[in-house]
Amino acid sequence: MPITKGFKTLVNEAMSQITTHSVEEARRRAESGKATLIDIRDIRELEHSGRVPNAFHTPRGMLEFWVDPESPYHKPIFANEDTEFILFCGAGWRSALATKTLQDMGMTNVSHIDGGFAAWKEQNAPIEKNA
Repeated sequence: MPITKGFKTLVNEAMSQITTHSVEEARRRAESGKATLIDIRDIRELEHSGRVPNAFHTPRGMLEFWVDPESPYHKPIFANEDTEFILFCGAGWRSALATKTLQDMGMTNVSHIDGGFAAWKEQNAPIEKNA
């Protein structure tokens, strides 16, 4: 069966329905304490490219389970309704889809970084390299 809706269409649809921040805005919001950065990249990406300081790593494959309070895998960090969760991935595609999914689950305090980790690096924002 042929694909009837490709990833580009899915990402574009998600992008039209979610809040997107520039790297600068995401940094400002996180540094002010208004937001928590959520890194949904695969652990191998973190090991290879480094980490964003103070970002909470949540593997994309576990995101919905860690967010849902009814899940046996729920993480308490996601129960904080007073913070905005700003997701990012490598290029912004996965985080756009993930942000839309969390909105579909009922979260209103979620957004993502335009361009993901690649944009973060391009802006010379801080990165912690693995030793």
